[in-house]
Amino acid sequence: MALGQRLELKQGQGLVITPQLQQAIKLLQLSNLELEAVIEAELERNPLLQREDGDGPAESAQEIDAPAADTADERRELELSDRDTMVANNDLDANASDVYGDDTPTVRERETSHADDSEGPMVDWSKAGKGGGGFDGDDETLERALTREKTLHEHLTDQALIAHFSAPEMAIAQILIDGVDEGGYMRVALEEVADRMGCELALVEKVLATCQGFEPTGVMATSVPECLRLQLVERNRFDPAMAVLLDNLELLARRDLSALRKLCGVDDEDLAEMISELKSLNPRPGAQFDSGPSQTVVPDVFVRPDPAGGWRIDLNSDTLPRILVDQKYQARVQASARSESEKTYLNECMNQANWLIKSLDQRARTILKVSAEIVRQQDGFFVYGVEYLRPLNLKTVAEAVGMHESTVSRVTSNKYIATPRGVFELKFFFTSSIASSDGTAAHSAESVRHKIKSLIDGEKASGEILSDDRIVEILKEAGVDIARRTVAKYREALRIPSSVERKRAIR
Repeated sequence: MALGQRLELKQGQGLVITPQLQQAIKLLQLSNLELEAVIEAELERNPLLQREDGDGPAESAQEIDAPAADTADERRELELSDRDTMVANNDLDANASDVYGDDTPTVRERETSHADDSEGPMVDWSKAGKGGGGFDGDDETLERALTREKTLHEHLTDQALIAHFSAPEMAIAQILIDGVDEGGYMRVALEEVADRMGCELALVEKVLATCQGFEPTGVMATSVPECLRLQLVERNRFDPAMAVLLDNLELLARRDLSALRKLCGVDDEDLAEMISELKSLNPRPGAQFDSGPSQTVVPDVFVRPDPAGGWRIDLNSDTLPRILVDQKYQARVQASARSESEKTYLNECMNQANWLIKSLDQRARTILKVSAEIVRQQDGFFVYGVEYLRPLNLKTVAEAVGMHESTVSRVTSNKYIATPRGVFELKFFFTSSIASSDGTAAHSAESVRHKIKSLIDGEKASGEILSDDRIVEILKEAGVDIARRTVAKYREALRIPSSVERKRAIR
């Protein structure tokens, strides 16, 4: 058989993920902070996009009732019974049909009007000086800089500058300070520092010994026993018995006091005094410094009781990006475009702007629809508490809303819902099931964990320390079919010691 080259034409069907679809799928799984960063980048890149003024109500805000929906006429409502908006697909990559159904809203466009089109848009100087770069803003920036608390690294660097280090020692000290974590512990090997600086290990140890005398006491220690030792030395409370206690902290964690008494060679009274001394120390000396600005969780969805019954689910309008296409500006630029490349670029910007707005609108609708179904499924949790949390998985929600499981997974990632019982991530409501011993409905793993914690918390009142086997018996009497190893796993996940350790703690 001779080998040769030839051309063939074939027809076939296949799923192609275009860059626009990839962008739409990516937007689904972004948090509100990540989405804001993407929007800012698009506003800088695309001249046809403009941010909508926040004076009036957001058009993209939507509201829905669950399970009943009789709201004001001006609100945009999304019925739970509407299963035609999204089409499920058996292929994992068929998210395009989930993201863009047949009911995708039309693109919102705004025509900006100016006094004279030839002069361009007017500039509003009423807010000048209130942002960065203005003269009035310099005083505010300076005030923030002067009142800001120092970080741990800045605090240690200030002390190193007055520690009379030589130039090589100062360089080593700076590397050591850079290796300190938020708790104040050294997380860099001394051998590595000596190798990087090309010096003797003894010199690095000498610099570290000096740095360990900085405030707060115990900072730059390489381990918890060393951190506690530094603090005890300063208090003049470090002796041979205390040294043995620091070398056997694992026995103290297990509350094995009899073994500690033998090792330390002390009686019960002295051991209790030593333990009390250790409790007065700070195992994380660097935690008192602000390592950085804390990020507050901003919920994407609000849930509140409806006076008419059921629950009302609202999108957080503050997290919804408000951008519009300036069609007037696009028409003016289109009329002045001369070359084909300029026209092509303008058309691409227009198409990308339309697609982005369409993606953002559908993203909001999808989040709202999935959240409404989760609230409907977990109605018992919102009414009675965590003990009534039902087992729930992605497949159940996906079938109910007519989407693919992967789409529901993306929608519930990094999204938070504010409820009368607190702020929770949407993933919180997806829990595994534990079979019932009496044939009734299964129990969720989260509710079983809560029951185990409640039983152990009630030990002080009853005076009985419950073993894992005893907890299994109590739960089976309550209709929960659970194994002992599962109880032990949940107890360890809750960071609750075993029954033996809890008995030692009472002694």
